[in-house]
Amino acid sequence: METSNPNESTGLQKQPVTEVSFMKRYAIGIKAILIGILVMLLLIPAAMIMGLISERERRQNEATEEVSAKWGGMQTITGPVIVIPYVTKPGETSVAMFLPDKLTVNGELLPEIRKRGIYEVAVYSSHLQISGSFSPLDIAGLHIAQEDLLLKDAYLAIGVTDMRGIYNQAQLQWNNQQFIFNPGVANLLAPSGMQTKIPLVLENDSLSGGNFSVNLDLRGAGQISFSPVGKSTIVNLNSSWTHPSFDGAFLPNQHNVHGKGFTAAWQVSHLNRNFPQSFAGGKADIHTADFGVALFMPVDGYQQSTRAVKYAILIIGLTFLVFYFIELLQRYSVHPLQYILIGLALCIFYTLLIALAEQLNFQLAYLISALLTLGLVTAYSASVFRSSRMAAGIGGILVILYGFIYVIIRSEDQALLMGSLGLFIILAVVMYFSRKIKWNEL
Repeated sequence: METSNPNESTGLQKQPVTEVSFMKRYAIGIKAILIGILVMLLLIPAAMIMGLISERERRQNEATEEVSAKWGGMQTITGPVIVIPYVTKPGETSVAMFLPDKLTVNGELLPEIRKRGIYEVAVYSSHLQISGSFSPLDIAGLHIAQEDLLLKDAYLAIGVTDMRGIYNQAQLQWNNQQFIFNPGVANLLAPSGMQTKIPLVLENDSLSGGNFSVNLDLRGAGQISFSPVGKSTIVNLNSSWTHPSFDGAFLPNQHNVHGKGFTAAWQVSHLNRNFPQSFAGGKADIHTADFGVALFMPVDGYQQSTRAVKYAILIIGLTFLVFYFIELLQRYSVHPLQYILIGLALCIFYTLLIALAEQLNFQLAYLISALLTLGLVTAYSASVFRSSRMAAGIGGILVILYGFIYVIIRSEDQALLMGSLGLFIILAVVMYFSRKIKWNEL
């Protein structure tokens, strides 16, 4: 007896089941992972750009050092200080150092911009009037016997960081007598300086003090500082430089920065520093209390370019996210190679920025670089999506993004707050538009 097939009796045939491959089923998710990997890979060129910035900064520093080597480097004026050799034991000597009771410095800085290739270096010439007085020198307080003093070898010393910057024959007026300075301070106050012998008279247990005055014309680069060696130290500076940066252990008691330059006045007491008015043998750490002013260059393109590169992952990641959402919402397809080309265009923005910032101010360099990059990406987007309206939308998003990054770069003090708020808003917008994607169908 034959058994009939139910399907044959009814005339129905079993339909073959079509299996969907793993790649097709999870194509959207796999592409998202690939896009994330591409973002990470594009951070490699960004890291190389950071290295390029460091290299250009080194070249700038080399140019600054080259100019300073011929003109004069950063200067620190220490003194004047009276130095008296004395005998410690047969055949050995040491020195006693006495700091002034009053020290006043009135100075004028005449700034200049010198160029080495494409790099600018801020240098200055200065006219300094250094005056003050020494009270009687207390020898007994240092426990030095009078017969051990080598008074004929006593001298007055002024420390100057870079002697190449001195461009006048500095002279000392000491108690209405004139003396000529000679180089050398035996590394007591600074690595270099000048000194001249002065007559000292022994009176009871102390040595006679005196009044002094020095006119010093000094060149330097970048910064000038002073050591507050006086029991009362007063420094007054004026200059036509409009971007001073007050630096060191003390800020000016009074300062005025205006369109034609600045004036600044410091007043420091011996109670404000941690070394005595006189000491014997060894050195006091005088330079811990140095203060002064730097000729700040208002635009540092390398520093701001570095800050811009740090946001590369944000720009690349959000741009790719926009393209990915367009793929999902509008059913377009963007090839991974096209993502790579767009990412490289975004990376080239930074090399353009660095190159233009060396020739122009940073604001203009950023504007030109952003416009060129936005124009390239927008035009390419029109070709990818075959829609000028969609490309214009992408260009508008990038304009907002680059504008946001520029505001963060310029707002140093508020960068964290503005960056955090901006990222929160961006995340909220992404979450809002992601609602329209039918994830279950994907």
